Amino acid sequence: MRRSWPWWVVLGVVLAGLALWGLQRAREVEVVAVTRGPVVQSIVATGRVDTPARITISSQSAARIEEVLAREGDRVSAGQPLVRLRSDEAQAALDAARAALREAEGRQRQLERVQRPVAEQQLAQARANLEAARRELERARELVAQGYVSQSRVDEAQRQVDTARAALASAQAQAEGAREGGIEAELARTRIAQARANLASAEARLDTLVLVAPADGIVLTRAAEPGDTAQVGRALLTMARAGATRIVATVDEKNLRWLAPGQKASALADAFPGRPFEAALTWVAPSVDLQRGTVEVWLAVARPPEFLKPDMTVSVEMVVARRDSALVLPAWAIRDAETGANPGAHVLLMRDGRALRQPVKLGLRGVGIVEIVEGLAEGDPVITPESGALAGERVRLPGPRARLNMGEAPGTR
Repeated sequence: MRRSWPWWVVLGVVLAGLALWGLQRAREVEVVAVTRGPVVQSIVATGRVDTPARITISSQSAARIEEVLAREGDRVSAGQPLVRLRSDEAQAALDAARAALREAEGRQRQLERVQRPVAEQQLAQARANLEAARRELERARELVAQGYVSQSRVDEAQRQVDTARAALASAQAQAEGAREGGIEAELARTRIAQARANLASAEARLDTLVLVAPADGIVLTRAAEPGDTAQVGRALLTMARAGATRIVATVDEKNLRWLAPGQKASALADAFPGRPFEAALTWVAPSVDLQRGTVEVWLAVARPPEFLKPDMTVSVEMVVARRDSALVLPAWAIRDAETGANPGAHVLLMRDGRALRQPVKLGLRGVGIVEIVEGLAEGDPVITPESGALAGERVRLPGPRARLNMGEAPGTR
Protein backbone atom coordinates (compact mmCIF):
# COMPACT_ATOMS: atom_id res chain seq x y z
CA MET A 1 0.00 0.00 0.00
CA ARG A 2 1.41 3.39 -1.12
CA ARG A 3 1.89 6.06 1.55
CA SER A 4 0.20 9.42 0.77
CA TRP A 5 1.81 12.75 1.82
CA PRO A 6 -0.22 15.44 3.47
CA TRP A 7 -1.20 18.24 1.09
CA TRP A 8 0.67 20.87 3.01
CA VAL A 9 3.93 18.90 2.68
CA VAL A 10 3.45 18.63 -1.05
CA LEU A 11 2.74 22.38 -1.27
CA GLY A 12 5.91 23.18 0.67
CA VAL A 13 8.03 21.06 -1.63
CA VAL A 14 6.52 22.76 -4.68
CA LEU A 15 7.09 26.24 -3.28
CA ALA A 16 10.69 25.41 -2.36
CA GLY A 17 11.30 24.15 -5.85
CA LEU A 18 9.80 27.28 -7.36
CA ALA A 19 11.95 29.45 -5.07
CA LEU A 20 15.06 27.53 -6.03
CA TRP A 21 14.16 27.86 -9.71
CA GLY A 22 13.56 31.63 -9.31
CA LEU A 23 16.83 32.08 -7.47
CA GLN A 24 18.67 30.31 -10.21
CA ARG A 25 16.99 32.61 -12.78
CA ALA A 26 18.03 35.86 -10.92
CA ARG A 27 20.96 37.79 -12.52
CA GLU A 28 24.16 37.69 -10.58
CA VAL A 29 25.37 41.26 -10.01
CA GLU A 30 28.06 43.15 -8.20
CA VAL A 31 27.39 46.22 -6.12
CA VAL A 32 29.28 49.21 -4.77
CA ALA A 33 28.26 50.93 -1.56
CA VAL A 34 27.53 54.62 -1.10
CA THR A 35 30.13 55.96 1.31
CA ARG A 36 30.90 59.23 3.03
CA GLY A 37 34.14 61.08 2.41
CA PRO A 38 35.81 64.25 1.10
CA VAL A 39 35.34 65.41 -2.47
CA VAL A 40 37.27 68.13 -4.27
CA GLN A 41 36.14 69.45 -7.63
CA SER A 42 38.85 70.86 -9.86
CA ILE A 43 39.21 72.03 -13.43
CA VAL A 44 42.22 70.86 -15.39
CA ALA A 45 43.43 72.91 -18.34
CA THR A 46 46.47 73.22 -20.56
CA GLY A 47 48.15 76.53 -21.29
CA ARG A 48 51.45 78.23 -21.86
CA VAL A 49 53.71 80.59 -19.98
CA ASP A 50 53.19 84.14 -21.16
CA THR A 51 55.43 87.15 -20.58
CA PRO A 52 54.36 90.72 -19.69
CA ALA A 53 56.13 92.21 -22.73
CA ARG A 54 58.49 91.19 -25.50
CA ILE A 55 61.27 93.49 -26.65
CA THR A 56 63.02 93.35 -30.01
CA ILE A 57 66.68 94.36 -30.09
CA SER A 58 67.58 95.80 -33.51
CA SER A 59 70.06 98.21 -35.10
CA GLN A 60 69.28 101.79 -36.16
CA SER A 61 71.77 101.62 -39.00
CA ALA A 62 73.41 99.08 -41.26
CA ALA A 63 76.62 97.86 -39.65
CA ARG A 64 78.76 94.79 -39.22
CA ILE A 65 78.17 92.71 -36.11
CA GLU A 66 81.40 92.58 -34.15
CA GLU A 67 80.28 90.76 -31.00
CA VAL A 68 77.12 89.14 -29.58
CA LEU A 69 77.28 89.10 -25.79
CA ALA A 70 74.09 87.18 -24.89
CA ARG A 71 72.71 83.74 -25.57
CA GLU A 72 69.18 82.36 -25.52
CA GLY A 73 68.00 81.88 -21.96
CA ASP A 74 70.42 84.40 -20.45
CA ARG A 75 68.99 86.71 -17.81
CA VAL A 76 70.13 90.28 -18.45
CA SER A 77 69.96 93.58 -16.58
CA ALA A 78 68.91 96.99 -17.86
CA GLY A 79 71.83 98.71 -19.60
CA GLN A 80 73.81 95.51 -20.08
CA PRO A 81 75.56 95.40 -23.51
CA LEU A 82 74.09 92.71 -25.74
CA VAL A 83 75.48 93.34 -29.25
CA ARG A 84 78.46 95.38 -30.46
CA LEU A 85 78.41 96.70 -34.04
CA ARG A 86 81.17 98.27 -36.10
CA SER A 87 80.83 101.13 -38.62
CA ASP A 88 83.92 102.72 -40.19
CA GLU A 89 81.81 105.63 -41.39
CA ALA A 90 80.57 106.37 -37.88
CA GLN A 91 84.10 106.16 -36.50
CA ALA A 92 85.37 108.53 -39.19
CA ALA A 93 82.60 111.00 -38.40
CA LEU A 94 83.56 110.86 -34.73
CA ASP A 95 87.23 111.49 -35.52
CA ALA A 96 86.31 114.45 -37.75
CA ALA A 97 84.08 115.93 -35.06
CA ARG A 98 86.85 115.67 -32.48
CA ALA A 99 89.29 117.37 -34.87
CA ALA A 100 86.82 120.18 -35.56
CA LEU A 101 86.38 120.78 -31.84
CA ARG A 102 90.13 120.90 -31.29
CA GLU A 103 90.44 123.44 -34.13
CA ALA A 104 87.68 125.65 -32.73
CA GLU A 105 89.18 125.57 -29.25
CA GLY A 106 92.62 126.37 -30.74
CA ARG A 107 91.25 129.40 -32.55
CA GLN A 108 89.70 130.62 -29.34
CA ARG A 109 92.99 130.23 -27.50
CA GLN A 110 94.74 132.09 -30.34
CA LEU A 111 92.20 134.87 -30.03
CA GLU A 112 92.75 135.15 -26.30
CA ARG A 113 96.53 134.78 -26.29
CA VAL A 114 97.60 136.47 -29.56
CA GLN A 115 94.92 138.39 -31.42
CA ARG A 116 93.54 140.20 -28.41
CA PRO A 117 96.94 141.59 -27.19
CA VAL A 118 97.96 142.45 -30.76
CA ALA A 119 94.68 144.29 -31.32
CA GLU A 120 95.19 146.28 -28.14
CA GLN A 121 98.73 147.18 -29.22
CA GLN A 122 97.50 148.20 -32.65
CA LEU A 123 94.80 150.33 -31.04
CA ALA A 124 97.35 152.10 -28.88
CA GLN A 125 99.59 152.68 -31.90
CA ALA A 126 96.66 154.05 -33.92
CA ARG A 127 95.88 156.51 -31.16
CA ALA A 128 99.49 157.62 -31.02
CA ASN A 129 99.59 157.98 -34.81
CA LEU A 130 96.46 160.11 -34.79
CA GLU A 131 97.84 162.32 -32.05
CA ALA A 132 101.09 162.81 -33.98
CA ALA A 133 99.17 163.64 -37.17
CA ARG A 134 97.14 166.25 -35.33
CA ARG A 135 100.25 167.91 -33.93
CA GLU A 136 101.78 167.97 -37.40
CA LEU A 137 98.61 169.59 -38.76
CA GLU A 138 98.74 172.34 -36.12
CA ARG A 139 102.41 173.01 -36.83
CA ALA A 140 101.71 173.21 -40.59
CA ARG A 141 98.96 175.73 -40.01
CA GLU A 142 101.26 177.88 -37.89
CA LEU A 143 103.97 177.82 -40.55
CA VAL A 144 101.49 178.78 -43.27
CA ALA A 145 100.29 181.67 -41.11
CA GLN A 146 103.89 182.89 -40.74
CA GLY A 147 104.47 182.53 -44.46
CA TYR A 148 107.11 179.92 -44.21
CA VAL A 149 105.29 177.17 -46.15
CA SER A 150 102.55 176.96 -48.68
CA GLN A 151 98.95 175.79 -48.15
CA SER A 152 99.79 172.45 -49.71
CA ARG A 153 101.69 171.60 -46.55
CA VAL A 154 98.52 172.02 -44.52
CA ASP A 155 96.50 169.95 -46.97
CA GLU A 156 98.99 167.08 -46.73
CA ALA A 157 98.92 167.23 -42.93
CA GLN A 158 95.12 167.10 -43.00
CA ARG A 159 95.20 163.97 -45.18
CA GLN A 160 97.54 162.36 -42.65
CA VAL A 161 95.09 163.15 -39.85
CA ASP A 162 92.17 161.66 -41.79
CA THR A 163 94.18 158.51 -42.52
CA ALA A 164 95.19 158.17 -38.86
CA ARG A 165 91.57 158.68 -37.75
CA ALA A 166 90.38 155.89 -40.08
CA ALA A 167 93.14 153.60 -38.87
CA LEU A 168 92.10 154.28 -35.27
CA ALA A 169 88.50 153.42 -36.02
CA SER A 170 89.60 150.13 -37.59
CA ALA A 171 91.89 149.33 -34.67
CA GLN A 172 89.11 150.11 -32.20
CA ALA A 173 86.75 147.76 -34.03
CA GLN A 174 89.31 144.96 -34.04
CA ALA A 175 90.15 145.47 -30.39
CA GLU A 176 86.50 145.53 -29.36
CA GLY A 177 85.81 142.37 -31.38
CA ALA A 178 88.71 140.56 -29.77
CA ARG A 179 87.72 141.57 -26.26
CA GLU A 180 85.51 139.31 -24.05
CA GLY A 181 81.96 139.85 -25.26
CA GLY A 182 83.09 141.12 -28.63
CA ILE A 183 82.02 139.75 -31.98
CA GLU A 184 85.21 137.74 -32.55
CA ALA A 185 84.95 136.17 -29.11
CA GLU A 186 81.27 135.43 -29.72
CA LEU A 187 82.06 133.80 -33.07
CA ALA A 188 84.75 131.70 -31.39
CA ARG A 189 82.27 130.52 -28.75
CA THR A 190 79.69 129.76 -31.44
CA ARG A 191 82.19 127.69 -33.40
CA ILE A 192 83.09 125.74 -30.26
CA ALA A 193 79.43 125.13 -29.39
CA GLN A 194 78.73 123.88 -32.91
CA ALA A 195 81.78 121.63 -32.83
CA ARG A 196 80.71 120.18 -29.49
CA ALA A 197 77.21 119.54 -30.81
CA ASN A 198 78.64 117.76 -33.83
CA LEU A 199 80.87 115.69 -31.55
CA ALA A 200 77.93 114.74 -29.33
CA SER A 201 75.97 113.69 -32.41
CA ALA A 202 78.86 111.56 -33.65
CA GLU A 203 79.30 109.98 -30.21
CA ALA A 204 75.58 109.26 -29.99
CA ARG A 205 75.67 107.61 -33.37
CA LEU A 206 78.62 105.52 -32.25
CA ASP A 207 76.79 104.66 -29.03
CA THR A 208 73.97 103.19 -31.12
CA LEU A 209 76.46 100.59 -32.28
CA VAL A 210 76.40 99.12 -28.76
CA LEU A 211 72.95 97.61 -28.28
CA VAL A 212 72.00 97.31 -24.61
CA ALA A 213 69.12 95.71 -22.73
CA PRO A 214 66.42 98.36 -22.19
CA ALA A 215 65.13 96.54 -19.10
CA ASP A 216 65.72 93.53 -16.89
CA GLY A 217 64.62 90.34 -18.58
CA ILE A 218 65.54 87.09 -20.29
CA VAL A 219 66.79 86.54 -23.84
CA LEU A 220 64.31 84.45 -25.83
CA THR A 221 65.82 84.27 -29.32
CA ARG A 222 69.17 85.09 -30.92
CA ALA A 223 69.27 85.73 -34.66
CA ALA A 224 72.71 87.30 -35.02
CA GLU A 225 76.30 86.09 -35.07
CA PRO A 226 79.64 87.94 -35.29
CA GLY A 227 80.45 88.83 -38.88
CA ASP A 228 76.82 89.18 -39.95
CA THR A 229 75.54 92.49 -41.27
CA ALA A 230 72.84 94.10 -39.17
CA GLN A 231 70.10 95.70 -41.24
CA VAL A 232 67.95 98.57 -40.03
CA GLY A 233 65.00 97.24 -38.04
CA ARG A 234 65.91 93.55 -38.34
CA ALA A 235 65.59 91.72 -35.02
CA LEU A 236 68.94 90.58 -33.67
CA LEU A 237 67.68 89.45 -30.27
CA THR A 238 64.26 89.06 -28.68
CA MET A 239 63.89 89.33 -24.93
CA ALA A 240 61.07 89.14 -22.41
CA ARG A 241 60.80 91.93 -19.88
CA ALA A 242 61.06 90.77 -16.28
CA GLY A 243 57.83 91.08 -14.36
CA ALA A 244 54.78 89.17 -13.21
CA THR A 245 54.72 85.82 -14.98
CA ARG A 246 51.34 84.53 -16.04
CA ILE A 247 49.84 81.41 -17.58
CA VAL A 248 47.35 81.72 -20.42
CA ALA A 249 45.06 78.69 -20.61
CA THR A 250 41.70 77.69 -22.08
CA VAL A 251 38.92 75.83 -20.28
CA ASP A 252 35.71 74.27 -21.54
CA GLU A 253 32.83 76.73 -21.47
CA LYS A 254 30.72 74.29 -19.42
CA ASN A 255 33.05 75.03 -16.48
CA LEU A 256 32.52 78.78 -16.72
CA ARG A 257 30.10 78.87 -13.77
CA TRP A 258 32.78 77.48 -11.48
CA LEU A 259 35.45 80.08 -12.29
CA ALA A 260 36.15 83.13 -10.16
CA PRO A 261 39.24 85.35 -9.85
CA GLY A 262 41.32 84.53 -6.81
CA GLN A 263 40.95 80.76 -7.03
CA LYS A 264 44.15 78.87 -6.27
CA ALA A 265 45.69 76.49 -8.75
CA SER A 266 48.53 74.02 -8.98
CA ALA A 267 50.62 74.21 -12.15
CA LEU A 268 53.00 71.70 -13.66
CA ALA A 269 55.36 72.26 -16.58
CA ASP A 270 55.44 69.37 -19.03
CA ALA A 271 59.24 69.56 -19.09
CA PHE A 272 59.47 69.32 -15.27
CA PRO A 273 56.64 66.97 -14.23
CA GLY A 274 57.93 66.48 -10.70
CA ARG A 275 58.11 70.16 -9.75
CA PRO A 276 54.64 71.71 -9.26
CA PHE A 277 54.26 75.40 -8.43
CA GLU A 278 51.43 77.65 -7.31
CA ALA A 279 49.31 79.99 -9.40
CA ALA A 280 46.13 81.99 -8.94
CA LEU A 281 43.29 82.78 -11.33
CA THR A 282 43.27 86.52 -12.11
CA TRP A 283 41.13 86.97 -15.24
CA VAL A 284 38.36 85.19 -17.12
CA ALA A 285 37.64 86.26 -20.69
CA PRO A 286 34.25 87.97 -21.08
CA SER A 287 33.47 86.02 -24.26
CA VAL A 288 33.55 82.42 -25.47
CA ASP A 289 35.44 81.12 -28.48
CA LEU A 290 32.52 80.02 -30.66
CA GLN A 291 34.55 77.61 -32.77
CA ARG A 292 36.20 75.80 -29.88
CA GLY A 293 33.66 76.32 -27.13
CA THR A 294 36.38 77.45 -24.73
CA VAL A 295 37.11 80.41 -22.48
CA GLU A 296 40.55 81.99 -22.05
CA VAL A 297 41.80 82.48 -18.50
CA TRP A 298 44.91 84.05 -16.98
CA LEU A 299 46.69 82.78 -13.91
CA ALA A 300 49.37 84.76 -12.08
CA VAL A 301 52.53 83.04 -10.87
CA ALA A 302 53.70 85.07 -7.88
CA ARG A 303 56.92 83.12 -7.37
CA PRO A 304 57.91 81.59 -10.71
CA PRO A 305 60.51 78.82 -10.41
CA GLU A 306 63.87 79.25 -12.10
CA PHE A 307 63.18 76.59 -14.69
CA LEU A 308 60.03 78.30 -15.96
CA LYS A 309 60.60 79.73 -19.43
CA PRO A 310 58.38 81.80 -21.73
CA ASP A 311 56.10 79.75 -24.00
CA MET A 312 56.52 76.59 -21.92
CA THR A 313 53.51 74.26 -21.98
CA VAL A 314 51.97 73.82 -18.54
CA SER A 315 49.02 71.99 -17.04
CA VAL A 316 46.98 73.72 -14.36
CA GLU A 317 44.50 72.31 -11.89
CA MET A 318 42.16 74.87 -10.35
CA VAL A 319 40.31 73.83 -7.19
CA VAL A 320 36.84 75.33 -7.58
CA ALA A 321 34.89 73.57 -4.79
CA ARG A 322 35.51 71.32 -1.79
CA ARG A 323 33.34 69.27 0.57
CA ASP A 324 34.97 67.54 3.54
CA SER A 325 32.13 65.10 4.22
CA ALA A 326 29.78 64.08 1.43
CA LEU A 327 27.98 61.00 0.14
CA VAL A 328 30.02 59.78 -2.79
CA LEU A 329 29.99 57.12 -5.46
CA PRO A 330 32.47 56.20 -8.16
CA ALA A 331 31.70 58.24 -11.27
CA TRP A 332 31.39 55.05 -13.33
CA ALA A 333 28.44 53.90 -11.17
CA ILE A 334 26.27 56.81 -12.37
CA ARG A 335 24.11 56.19 -15.45
CA ASP A 336 23.13 58.89 -17.98
CA ALA A 337 25.07 61.44 -15.95
CA GLU A 338 26.00 63.55 -19.00
CA THR A 339 22.45 64.40 -20.06
CA GLY A 340 21.81 68.15 -19.77
CA ALA A 341 21.99 69.34 -16.17
CA ASN A 342 21.93 65.69 -14.99
CA PRO A 343 18.14 65.24 -15.39
CA GLY A 344 18.64 61.61 -16.35
CA ALA A 345 21.27 60.79 -13.74
CA HIS A 346 20.27 57.62 -11.90
CA VAL A 347 21.59 54.38 -10.47
CA LEU A 348 20.26 50.83 -10.21
CA LEU A 349 19.73 50.17 -6.54
CA MET A 350 19.58 46.58 -5.29
CA ARG A 351 16.49 46.28 -3.10
CA ASP A 352 14.52 43.16 -2.13
CA GLY A 353 16.23 41.08 -4.79
CA ARG A 354 15.41 43.40 -7.64
CA ALA A 355 17.18 46.19 -9.58
CA LEU A 356 15.39 49.42 -8.74
CA ARG A 357 15.91 52.54 -10.90
CA GLN A 358 16.73 55.31 -8.47
CA PRO A 359 17.10 58.94 -9.73
CA VAL A 360 19.90 60.86 -8.04
CA LYS A 361 20.90 64.49 -7.82
CA LEU A 362 24.60 65.03 -8.34
CA GLY A 363 26.84 67.61 -6.72
CA LEU A 364 30.59 68.08 -6.88
CA ARG A 365 32.76 65.98 -9.12
CA GLY A 366 36.15 64.89 -7.90
CA VAL A 367 38.81 62.70 -9.43
CA GLY A 368 36.87 59.53 -10.26
CA ILE A 369 34.09 60.22 -7.76
CA VAL A 370 30.89 62.24 -7.68
CA GLU A 371 28.86 63.67 -4.82
CA ILE A 372 25.31 62.36 -4.29
CA VAL A 373 23.12 65.22 -3.08
CA GLU A 374 19.75 63.43 -3.16
CA GLY A 375 18.41 59.95 -3.83
CA LEU A 376 20.72 57.66 -1.85
CA ALA A 377 21.82 57.04 1.70
CA GLU A 378 25.12 55.93 3.12
CA GLY A 379 25.60 52.19 2.65
CA ASP A 380 23.05 51.78 -0.16
CA PRO A 381 24.16 49.00 -2.56
CA VAL A 382 24.40 50.30 -6.12
CA ILE A 383 24.57 47.77 -8.96
CA THR A 384 27.60 48.25 -11.19
CA PRO A 385 26.90 48.98 -14.86
CA GLU A 386 29.10 46.10 -15.95
CA SER A 387 26.67 43.66 -14.33
CA GLY A 388 24.26 44.27 -17.21
CA ALA A 389 21.18 44.35 -14.99
CA LEU A 390 18.02 46.13 -16.12
CA ALA A 391 15.53 48.05 -14.02
CA GLY A 392 12.96 45.67 -12.48
CA GLU A 393 15.05 42.58 -13.12
CA ARG A 394 15.60 40.01 -10.35
CA VAL A 395 19.16 40.15 -9.11
CA ARG A 396 21.34 38.42 -6.55
CA LEU A 397 24.82 38.77 -5.14
CA PRO A 398 27.56 36.28 -6.03
CA GLY A 399 28.07 35.25 -2.44
CA PRO A 400 31.44 36.12 -0.89
CA ARG A 401 32.56 37.90 -4.06
CA ALA A 402 30.13 40.78 -3.51
CA ARG A 403 31.89 44.16 -3.70
CA LEU A 404 30.74 46.78 -1.23
CA ASN A 405 33.62 49.24 -1.40
CA MET A 406 34.75 52.08 -3.60
CA GLY A 407 38.37 51.18 -4.04
CA GLU A 408 37.87 48.84 -6.99
CA ALA A 409 36.60 49.75 -10.43
CA PRO A 410 34.52 47.31 -12.50
CA GLY A 411 36.51 44.61 -14.18
CA THR A 412 39.51 44.83 -11.85
CA ARG A 413 38.84 41.63 -9.89
